[in-house]
Amino acid sequence: MTPIRLVLSLLFCAAAAVSVADDDFTPLFNGKNLDGWVQRGGEATYEVDADADGGAQIIGTSVAKTPNSFLCTDRDYDDFVLEFDVKVDPSLNSGVQFRSQCFDEAKSVTLNWNGKEQTYKIPAGRVHGYQVEIDPSDRAWSGGVYDEARRGWLYNLEGDARAKARGAFKVDDWNHYRVEAHGDHISTSINGVPVAHFHDSVTPSGFIALQVHAIPDAGNAGKQIRWRNIQIREIAE
Repeated sequence: MTPIRLVLSLLFCAAAAVSVADDDFTPLFNGKNLDGWVQRGGEATYEVDADADGGAQIIGTSVAKTPNSFLCTDRDYDDFVLEFDVKVDPSLNSGVQFRSQCFDEAKSVTLNWNGKEQTYKIPAGRVHGYQVEIDPSDRAWSGGVYDEARRGWLYNLEGDARAKARGAFKVDDWNHYRVEAHGDHISTSINGVPVAHFHDSVTPSGFIALQVHAIPDAGNAGKQIRWRNIQIREIAE
């Protein structure tokens, strides 16, 4: 085999290996009902559209006078690659939780953050943890990572260096998200564009959850967020 043919063969094998790995995903949504999910927090509604164009979808609908709502997986995940497609009404804010938790009783959690220890009071039943942002507003921080009910923004999209990332999200259209959590390394991308990448070891395990954000304006009640192709590949050490 000539050197050129050998290189091409090795490149083909490598590409095939990546393809096999990327196909090794497990659906989190069965396309028929919400088995395997449990709602926590507010009273926004979640339902299944099994016959939607583009494939079966989970639809979250905003409800006035209720806190943030979360549709949570009924088990935790440690290291993984999570992928999903999402389409959100342009007037809403949303997100997807990962490595998140919810306590049956109120707790105080002390974390070292920004060089000093800070204590956060977590109410009973409050979903908290990492959230990848879904932000159709002009701010355009989609793909950033927010620490729900604890430290706030861990990775925002301010500044000229993150302008390309701010342009990755398509408003009023479907967007493909990828979230990787491996050890203390967390990264996100939207539509193939890298967005967040940082290290944080506060929560090594937790559930996945689909958020319908509380709405400050009752006029936004009845607006929808749609998710489809929700799948995960767990990373074994």
